[in-house]
Amino acid sequence: MKENELTQLVIGKAIEVHNDVGPGVFEHVYKEYLALLLRESGLLVEQEKPIPFIRRGIKLNCGYRMDLLVENKLVLEIKSVEAINDAHLAQLLTYLRLGNYHLGLIINFNVVKLKSGIRRVINGHEPLIFRAT
Repeated sequence: MKENELTQLVIGKAIEVHNDVGPGVFEHVYKEYLALLLRESGLLVEQEKPIPFIRRGIKLNCGYRMDLLVENKLVLEIKSVEAINDAHLAQLLTYLRLGNYHLGLIINFNVVKLKSGIRRVINGHEPLIFRAT
């Protein structure tokens, strides 16, 4: 499945979750429910996928975890906040760069219309991996 098709399917399922649950509940509720609906659609979904940080040839498992990784290509960062801010964008970009992924979505469920709570983020940079030369 191409990235745009996958993104449309994920957004459709996120809208289903939002229509069913509404705004104002905890992030983990949205994350679990969305993961369930995506799996029921036949998609591969990994939750809380760890991402190591590699510097000078040393792998550091320092607690980076993606909320959801769909089909090993689309990173989802699930939020239930007043507004998406620059820190949320930086967080998703870090996941994309560390994992060498191209596309991610921030989905903030704490909005009246979900469309206003979705940000698409594209990684156009080199992976954030530092190696000793």
